[in-house]
Amino acid sequence: MNELFYVVSEDTHNELVRAAYLHRGFNESEADYAAKFSAYATRHGIRTHNALKALHLDHLFGSQAGGCVPGAEIEKKPNRFTSSEVWNANRKLGQATAYEAIESCIQLAEKHGIGMVSVDNAFHYLWGGGYVLEAASRGYIAHTNCTAALAEVVPFMGKFPTLGTNPHSWAFPTKEAIGFNIVIDWATSVVAMGRVQQFLREGKELPENAAVDAEGNYTTDPSKVSALVPFGSHKGYGLSLINELFGGFIGGSLPTLRSRWAQSPEEKHTPNFFFMVIHPEALSGCDFIQSRTQMENVQKVIEDILGHGNEKCLLPGQLEAEFLERCDQNDGLLFTQNELEAFNEIARECHMQEWSLESLKEAE
Repeated sequence: MNELFYVVSEDTHNELVRAAYLHRGFNESEADYAAKFSAYATRHGIRTHNALKALHLDHLFGSQAGGCVPGAEIEKKPNRFTSSEVWNANRKLGQATAYEAIESCIQLAEKHGIGMVSVDNAFHYLWGGGYVLEAASRGYIAHTNCTAALAEVVPFMGKFPTLGTNPHSWAFPTKEAIGFNIVIDWATSVVAMGRVQQFLREGKELPENAAVDAEGNYTTDPSKVSALVPFGSHKGYGLSLINELFGGFIGGSLPTLRSRWAQSPEEKHTPNFFFMVIHPEALSGCDFIQSRTQMENVQKVIEDILGHGNEKCLLPGQLEAEFLERCDQNDGLLFTQNELEAFNEIARECHMQEWSLESLKEAE
């Protein structure tokens, strides 16, 4: 689909996003993390989890609703395992928590071969792919999953939403082999709720059999969506269930109570995170055929998968890499006119100068 994008400099974008978070009471460090993450997602074409989604999520479930506490401090819990950490985020901004968690995982993996951080009492971190790509860019394999902010997915053969969109994200340091790092990142619903909001903003219809209305009937109208459907029937359901089980083992409570602060005050209402980083050397059997290096061997595996007439197949992360290249070529972040109008609403909220469409160049 060809869309008209306008170019906004990353500095201009980050200045507005920082101001919006500071206006809502977050500290300088949190505002910096939020701006960094939003720009990173935008540069990779992740329009469902850019600053518009982040601030909307904060308005609905975060600092505006008691679900996120500006300036909160992370508490690292006692733990007898040297390669893992357990944190109580105390409802700290999800992006700030996640960046710190992936950094801790990297340090643990460098020392032990693998590092894990589980986070209780969290606030949603948005695009998990951004954090694992950070690790991959530094040479590590990384994974994260989380329980979403709200139960809005109907389980397979069910009729009431009791699961989150519950994303899984993996990244692999394959840039040396194929020119970009593979990132496999997906919500366990057919579409993420961020996609519903994007399509509503852009005036587009949803794909078939992705969402249901208040009566439980399938709908393609984003304005009528009441709940989402897991992808792949029982398979997506099973993957979503994994996140809920991780959350349960970490300390999370009932999925249907997440972010519903007025209900059952004796229960928890927060999401959970899980992060894992693996040093590639920790996986190596040192028995690569024909004297290949580990990365040469990975390259051969990928070439075989994409051979035999499969040369036109895409690899996960390829579209993100191409959008990143397009942003670099235009020397800025790319937004549609509708997105620019939404950013100007944010500018008015925090008394910042609005972005003038006439002053922005169209993306090549």
